Amino acid sequence: MDDTIRKYALQNALKFKGKANPGAIVGKLIGEKPALQKEMGTLGKQIAQIVADVNSLSLEEQKLELENLAPDLLKKKVAKKKTLTKLKGAKNVVMRFEPSPSGPMHIGHAYVLGLNALYCRKYKGKLLLRIADTNPDNIYEPAYEMIPENANWLTDGMIKDVVIQSDRLEMYYSYMEKLLKLEQVYVCTCDPETFREGIRAKQRCPCRVLVDQKSRWDAMFTTYKMGEAVVRLKTDVEHKNPAMRDFPLFRINESKHPKQGTKYRVWPLMNMSVTVDDIESKVTHIIRAKDHHDNALRQKYIYEYLEKKFPETLFVGRINFTGMAVSCSKTRPLIEDGTYHGWDDIRLPFLPALKRRGFQAEALLRYAFEVGVSLSDKKVSKDEFFKTIDAYNKEVIDSIAYRYFFVQDPVEIRIAGVHKKDITLDLHPDTKKGGRTFSVGDTFHLAKEDYDSLSENAVYRLMDCLNVRQKDGQLIFDSDSYDEYKASGKQIIHWLPKKGNIAVEVMMPDGTCVSGLGEQHLSSLKEGDVVQLVRFGFCRLDKKSKSKLVFWFAHR
Repeated sequence: MDDTIRKYALQNALKFKGKANPGAIVGKLIGEKPALQKEMGTLGKQIAQIVADVNSLSLEEQKLELENLAPDLLKKKVAKKKTLTKLKGAKNVVMRFEPSPSGPMHIGHAYVLGLNALYCRKYKGKLLLRIADTNPDNIYEPAYEMIPENANWLTDGMIKDVVIQSDRLEMYYSYMEKLLKLEQVYVCTCDPETFREGIRAKQRCPCRVLVDQKSRWDAMFTTYKMGEAVVRLKTDVEHKNPAMRDFPLFRINESKHPKQGTKYRVWPLMNMSVTVDDIESKVTHIIRAKDHHDNALRQKYIYEYLEKKFPETLFVGRINFTGMAVSCSKTRPLIEDGTYHGWDDIRLPFLPALKRRGFQAEALLRYAFEVGVSLSDKKVSKDEFFKTIDAYNKEVIDSIAYRYFFVQDPVEIRIAGVHKKDITLDLHPDTKKGGRTFSVGDTFHLAKEDYDSLSENAVYRLMDCLNVRQKDGQLIFDSDSYDEYKASGKQIIHWLPKKGNIAVEVMMPDGTCVSGLGEQHLSSLKEGDVVQLVRFGFCRLDKKSKSKLVFWFAHR
């Protein structure tokens, strides 16, 4: 035990100029031998004696002893730099992202599209956006514009082409003709339940052996009614995975399509349209959720029948976001009934809302990078997600967001003994010196919360301006310099002068609004600018008028 304690004492001493900390030794011991936690009361004296002895040695003596006792502890651990999982055959990379037009993109979409964008950035690849709208019954028409806008914002314009599947029906039909000639498809008119019972029993569908498949295919456009016929791919009906057995490729749907109207009644199912689009676009690599593993195997069948090379595929686990409405179909009715004012409602985790709050696309890409290509399913709470994304966003905007004063619920106060003066403050402490000049007298605005917290005889500093003391319930001038405040001051408070301020409202993430006054220099901002309101948080200017500025809160 002495040797174990001593090696950690020596290691800790070398890290801190020859002086080991007994508390750090305790942590190391418990980490190596958790059972010792119950014995710390008796080991404390032993640890203290060994630490005292180690601390009496010179740095050279400590290093020499540790080299003999535990040389591995002298090795510095180099943190392994996180990288993206390598793509196999990464040459002329083409990738795609394919959402359905049920609404705008949300944070779940941002993870998968973000990964695609990061890979295309790394390999100088081509990134495609496909809108999967072959199901006329699940389309929200405004999404045709919202999705490309969201995708281009998130990827900084990396989208090279936008494909809308409902514009490509004739192409899907042409591939169906190829499969017909290869005798790898058939039109099934069996009762669906009868077919399922047969396929579960590994029995071939009687429609499979009929010789008039071309005329049956033609009849899907003219004669068969909805639900009476589907096209199926011929596979191994004895496959160990029932999902692989003669799965469907086309069905009849006479619902009116938002873009195509009633022009088409025969629509491809996902595995057909995705396969054709991937072949036509020469997609080389695909990132998809692991619950699409069976679909990948189904699509591989079609590739093999057409003698095409199947793309390299990476699977990722599902991120289950809790405490947030990450669902277009569930959110849309709440927008329609007025619970939310739109997809960019500040309370929603959709990209229009995050962008409007001032979140930067790079922060979401960083989140995708850190999660990476992982097969593990994850449960992420609202608080956990925003804690992470707030930190990434701050890294992006901290160096570019100018600083301004905002006083919430302002209280006008007078400080006795103050002489008029002009002061100049920085727009940014590191990147933009100066730029904010104030003319101050003896009257100021303080936040009500700060004013109510003032205590008798304590010294407070109005940030970068002057020091003030409360005496007999009155505020009096104390001194000017920060050094004098530093000696005995209690708190730094932000402030505004009596005149020249502008009304400000800030929309908060919970949908509430706070109001107050902002400094006059805020009037030079443009809508969309992201700034830091000092001691309040990072905000984006959403609306500007002559009488008021409205910001949306991002994070602290």
